[in-house]
Amino acid sequence: SYYLHRIIEDPEWSLATVPHLTELCLQHIVHNFEKNPILDRLLPEHQRKVLDRLSTGLPLAVTANLISDEAYWRRCCTERWQVCDISNYGDSWKRMFFERHLENIVKCFIPNTTDPNQVLDLIPICKDYVRKLEVDQFLPPVKVDQKEERDDLSDTGSDFGLGEVSVHHYDLGVLITALPYLEELHLTYGVKNCGMNFEWNLFNFTYQDCCNLAVAVKMCHNLKVFKLTRSKVDDEKTRLLVHNLLDHPCLVELNLSHNLIRDKGARAVGKLINRSKLEILDLCNNQIHHLGAQALAQALAENSTLTSLNLRLNCVEDEGGEAIGRALLTNTTLKSIHLGSNNLSEPTAMLFSQVLAQNTTLMSINFSCNHLGLDGGKQLLDGLVDNKALTEFDLRLTEVGQETEYLIHQIVWANQQGSRLGSLQHPPTTLP
Repeated sequence: SYYLHRIIEDPEWSLATVPHLTELCLQHIVHNFEKNPILDRLLPEHQRKVLDRLSTGLPLAVTANLISDEAYWRRCCTERWQVCDISNYGDSWKRMFFERHLENIVKCFIPNTTDPNQVLDLIPICKDYVRKLEVDQFLPPVKVDQKEERDDLSDTGSDFGLGEVSVHHYDLGVLITALPYLEELHLTYGVKNCGMNFEWNLFNFTYQDCCNLAVAVKMCHNLKVFKLTRSKVDDEKTRLLVHNLLDHPCLVELNLSHNLIRDKGARAVGKLINRSKLEILDLCNNQIHHLGAQALAQALAENSTLTSLNLRLNCVEDEGGEAIGRALLTNTTLKSIHLGSNNLSEPTAMLFSQVLAQNTTLMSINFSCNHLGLDGGKQLLDGLVDNKALTEFDLRLTEVGQETEYLIHQIVWANQQGSRLGSLQHPPTTLP
């Protein structure tokens, strides 16, 4: 008989391809990390290998308080969002992830439909990492019978708020009062990308919403910045918010721009100015007239903390503008004021000429889009001759004349150079 003897082997086989036992163990740790999150007991070089291989889809209950590695949280952010700028998050990828993750949940929360535990379960996980919340959408409850409701409301009634349906939004109270390090809160009550389903009542900031928010903000003792914009905040809601912000221990910036605040609301804000530590106040694009401006001016005359005031796109007119000017003759803390588009004319310019001659604190004035006129421009130029403090002066579209605007620009430019030179000669001292 004939026997054939063959030796079959893999020419590419090598002992070097067999993983080390350490590598096999690390693979096992990565694959079973959710059930058995071993990390602290590993050597630093092994921790690095595990963190680089961990899935970004692991439950936050596992990773939140266990993983502090910024490279891991960077992967979590970049895999989820296309634009990631950590400079807005204290240069922390972990903070960015938890703030944006929480914001997305709140933006998509539908009252009476979404399970509240989606937010409540997240609080103990993210509370130590959230410093700022920016929520630019609040969804209303789902309507039971949309067709029947549309039949009841005419197009005209809907446009002007007649027959308005009560659509209260998610109550932030439980959430923001449970975030001990929350310092900034930016809110806009509205709906983004509503498309053909647009209705005015989707953008209602109801009185109940305001009550809930006011109480919650009052309890946020570490809150420094509060912005509530484009939310149809009227006088009544402004007074309610202000009542709960009086004597707030930390609030330094308040932004109520692009709302419906009139004179009564401005009076309430005037009371807040001297009952808080406000440094920045933005009331841009509201409906404040001269009575409201006079109330703000009265508070400004006695204030010693406010450094920036924005009243752009209101209608304070000369009665309000002159009142603010008189307040600035005694105020020694305000550095910036914006009075653009307020229907101001020569009388206001005349009074601000005195302000420029006497006030040594004001560094920025914006009078753009007013009717100051040629004589008003000359008055401002006369007041500015000996002024060394003003480094920004916006007179675009104020009809002061090209020559006057040029001469004013030259003085302001010289002040800018002097300010730069002074800062170079006397740099700010830093405490050891």
